[in-house]
Amino acid sequence: MLDDNELNELRSISIVIPAYNEEKRLPSTLQAVVAYLSRKSFAFSEIVVVDDGSRDGTAALVEGWKYPSLRLLRNPGNRGKGYTVRHGMLEASGDWILYTDADLSAPIAELDKLIAAAEHESAQVAIGSRALDRSLVGVHQPAFREMSGRAFNWVMRSVTGVPFRDTQCGFKLFRAEAARAIFSRQTLDGFSFDVEDLVIARTLGIKAIEVPVVWSNVEGTKVSALSGAASFAALIGIRWRTLVGKYSSKASGVTSHE
Repeated sequence: MLDDNELNELRSISIVIPAYNEEKRLPSTLQAVVAYLSRKSFAFSEIVVVDDGSRDGTAALVEGWKYPSLRLLRNPGNRGKGYTVRHGMLEASGDWILYTDADLSAPIAELDKLIAAAEHESAQVAIGSRALDRSLVGVHQPAFREMSGRAFNWVMRSVTGVPFRDTQCGFKLFRAEAARAIFSRQTLDGFSFDVEDLVIARTLGIKAIEVPVVWSNVEGTKVSALSGAASFAALIGIRWRTLVGKYSSKASGVTSHE
């Protein structure tokens, strides 16, 4: 049986970080990710920061960071988190691709859990979840936001049929071929893109699993009340696109798991 280091040598990993005005929080995140990768022996690893038209020094900070496997991608202006994640996922080079929020609410070491669960379950997508084991939540969101999130998830399950209890945790792992199939079909640029991606995965027969992760709320959320309301409305559009077959064409190179 191969040990952890030998398994790592068979894998390549890309870590995609969407960033909008993250000049203050990004340094500690990059330090943590670099330290994590330095402890591993992946066959190939890279960090891909996608700047969503930041007005601060986010892009300059990344450009000045002395790490050979760090790449900066720039959006054509401020396009939204969904656009930003899609941009990074489609440009990433690894066999596995993680996207994580710039605040690193889920510690980067939780990636080990996602990889292990995905490989054990023969899944091509593994999403971090705060809902499966709430004892792993170190710092909770404000009560209103947490209750709004639970309400959104209940409505989401009712409208789309996606069974997961937490679609909005910004810590998700994809095999490269699944990422290309899913994100090339994504239409939403806003905060409901996570739901759309999971609906696309289910439509294409791509196996996705939900994995409990350690998570702590970090102040400075970019989610406003208006964008939260728009997320509810976007569920209707996702349902409609599903019904008319927008997501249904099979992608070559993607193994179906019914």
